[in-house]
Amino acid sequence: MIMQPLILSPRYRLDDQITWLEGIDPSRRYWLAVNGDKNLTVIIPGLCASSIQELKETILKLRSLQPQEKMLIERTVGRLVVQCISKNCYAIQGRVKGALTWHLFDKESLESLLLTSHPDWIPSPKDMELGRKVLEMAFEQPAYAL
Repeated sequence: MIMQPLILSPRYRLDDQITWLEGIDPSRRYWLAVNGDKNLTVIIPGLCASSIQELKETILKLRSLQPQEKMLIERTVGRLVVQCISKNCYAIQGRVKGALTWHLFDKESLESLLLTSHPDWIPSPKDMELGRKVLEMAFEQPAYAL
């Protein structure tokens, strides 16, 4: 009998012992290793600010969230809903192996991810490779004729 992994709400902090951030591709999508498992990676759309003012407004909005309040970030590649669970706990909904999952972040780690949306941010070569990987995955999808 093959056991499926039990996926609880993974928690991500900058001072974690496990490496959970695989990278941030040029389109500002966050690649997360669920519970540090590199074989279980999810891609979450992130913020892609067009100006420093937009980035500043988003950070301030995050900081002002109260428990049970949500913040919506619309993207061409998807949308990101950040829900404040408590004073220092934020949740982003996603799917892991088809199961609905809440990814939990503390404020410091979520702000750090959002800061990569700065218009002058330059991805590392490793992160550029993640962007190529997304393109490869897109080409593997079936084409639909109208």
